[in-house]
Amino acid sequence: MARTQKNKATAHHLGLLKARLAKLRRELITPKGGGGSGPGEGFDVAKTGDARIGFVGFPSVGKSTLLSNLAGVYSEVAAYEFTTLTTVPGVIRYKGAKIQLLDLPGIIEGAKDGKGRGRQVIAVARTCNLILIVLDVLKPLGHKKIIESELEGFGIRLNSKPPNIGFKKKDKGGINLTATCPQSELDIETVKSILAEYKIHNADVTLRSDVTADDLIDVVEGNRVYIPCIYVLNKIDQISIEELDIIYKVPHCVPISAHHRWNFDDLLEKIWDYLKLVRIYTKPKGQLPDYTSPVVLPYSRTTVEDFCMKIHKNLIKDFKYALVWGSSVKHNPQKVGKDHTLEDEDVIQIVKK
Repeated sequence: MARTQKNKATAHHLGLLKARLAKLRRELITPKGGGGSGPGEGFDVAKTGDARIGFVGFPSVGKSTLLSNLAGVYSEVAAYEFTTLTTVPGVIRYKGAKIQLLDLPGIIEGAKDGKGRGRQVIAVARTCNLILIVLDVLKPLGHKKIIESELEGFGIRLNSKPPNIGFKKKDKGGINLTATCPQSELDIETVKSILAEYKIHNADVTLRSDVTADDLIDVVEGNRVYIPCIYVLNKIDQISIEELDIIYKVPHCVPISAHHRWNFDDLLEKIWDYLKLVRIYTKPKGQLPDYTSPVVLPYSRTTVEDFCMKIHKNLIKDFKYALVWGSSVKHNPQKVGKDHTLEDEDVIQIVKK
């Protein structure tokens, strides 16, 4: 593929090869055979708290030191590589939310092909709400590229949104392609050849933005996860101020020193921004709101119904209406139904039938 010239005539052929590669990769990740996770102990840790953050990085970049200084959890720290061999969990409380931190074992190049314990590490990373890629400031940026390509190979897309493509399989009628804006890479032939590789011959495809063949393959595969990511540059106590100024300009980056606990406030603030959590305070009837322990919801699901489900599923059965104070309503308090969308730091009182 690298040697093929890219032009109109070869686009069709390259699209076919990309689809074939994606298919083979998926077969690598999901091994055939019966149940059970195979030999070796399980890796994943039970989900607790309101959000989950995974620390990914090469061996000996300071992930364990960062975890023990942030969460006070003692993860074994030593001066040799591969000190951490399984996932070490920790929990921090920040702005009333409980956030689970996972110190994952070091990744090595070729992890997505099953080298080291890469496959299990990346499988746990897929379940996180946010990934912190911990890098050593003194080592070259090549490490960042290697880790990114390992995660991409596993269907994790960092800091990106799902491609704006409508895709619907049908029983008959062939392939219908609708594009709402001009396409630089995909045409009907390329789309047909990519779908034919997946044995799909009848479907409606709508392209709502200028997309690539890889985007289309992501949508057809349907097993991609889109996770925000922060690059944490550790060991800044060993570089000059001028170098630090350059690092600050890199997007999605936070320089810290895990050993000296420098710049942790900045890191926590950025984590909070990227997690996009919404805090809702509760108010029992005739009492003051409880500002100590908010109910924390993910940004995508913040209706009154989601709030009720988080507390108990029976709440919604007896639900009559809710009183809400805060920025999501015009009057304080306002009577709302279960479809009302709440915003950060609203106060709510549920009235039952």
